[in-house]
Amino acid sequence: MQMVAAAKMRKAQHATLATRPFGQLLYRFLRHATAHADDFSHPLLAVREVRKRAVILFGADKGLCGALSGNLLRVALQFDPATTVFITAGKRVTQLIARAGRHLIAEFVFTDPPRFAEARTIAAFARDLFVRGVVDQVLVVAARFVNTLTQEPEVFEYLPIGPVKALKIPGADAGTDSQAIEYLFEPSREAVLGYLFGHYLSIYIYRAMLEARASEHSARMVAMKNATDNATDLIKDLTLDYNTQRQGSITTELLEIAGGQAGND
Repeated sequence: MQMVAAAKMRKAQHATLATRPFGQLLYRFLRHATAHADDFSHPLLAVREVRKRAVILFGADKGLCGALSGNLLRVALQFDPATTVFITAGKRVTQLIARAGRHLIAEFVFTDPPRFAEARTIAAFARDLFVRGVVDQVLVVAARFVNTLTQEPEVFEYLPIGPVKALKIPGADAGTDSQAIEYLFEPSREAVLGYLFGHYLSIYIYRAMLEARASEHSARMVAMKNATDNATDLIKDLTLDYNTQRQGSITTELLEIAGGQAGND
């Protein structure tokens, strides 16, 4: 299982790292465009009083991945159950949310590796909840892949898009953000940014899915390596104990034989 997880982990890590530059570039463009569009409004930018929130929880499909699922669940359950509904992606976290007695309104299963069409489905569902006013805020809880040994469960703001202007990411203040660039939108600012908002939300979910898969396989590989090492140490300890007892038994038998021979003499 360690070897299988390691093979999947390498592919998942490569896919995760490969999508980060595009996601950051799209984010910088949207931040710059919306920051210089004072008179622009869009339903996905609407900031409302949070009376009901939705939490999209991305997690593992299976167990045997250490404390990853437990850490994600701990972060997700910090929200008030009376005002929070859950959307899960991953069989394991779906089971955990159901056992915790939280309000689960939708569950999704995504493949390995994840497909962008699956991300669009989840994004469309969450966007529809927000636009119709069913929820006033949508958050994403997922593990952020740092490296093979570190996966950090975090909470990310998803909707409304408005707070994205204040988000700081590496490279966000470089390049076009530091230059006074004016954009001319055709056919209209509303049409172009409205399309990009939808695409940006889908990319956001797709990146969360990739991060979740990379974190799952990395955590499982480390957990299986630790299990293998622990089993090896246990075998060594049991072998040493067995040899000690066997040697003691042989010594006892030799002493009995020697004692019997001395008695006969």
